Amino acid sequence: MLKPLNEYVILTFEKEEETTKSGIILSTKEKDKQSIGIVVAVGPKVETLKPNDKVIYQTYSGTKTTIDEKEYLIIKQEHILAIYE
Repeated sequence: MLKPLNEYVILTFEKEEETTKSGIILSTKEKDKQSIGIVVAVGPKVETLKPNDKVIYQTYSGTKTTIDEKEYLIIKQEHILAIYE
């Protein structure tokens, strides 16, 4: 279990489809632009987010890591732009 420190948030991602509903195949670059994540855990200084919140974050922010074949993003709260409801 990952436990973030201070103002850090840990995100995970929904599985992306490689083709759109209309059958268009997404390129690798398009898939890399994903900027929506699901909050897994929040540090003690994070007050506005909670686990399972779906959020939009700044692209190319944070540190990606893989644990037990699952990809996570460790990111500062200030790089999260909105809660996606």
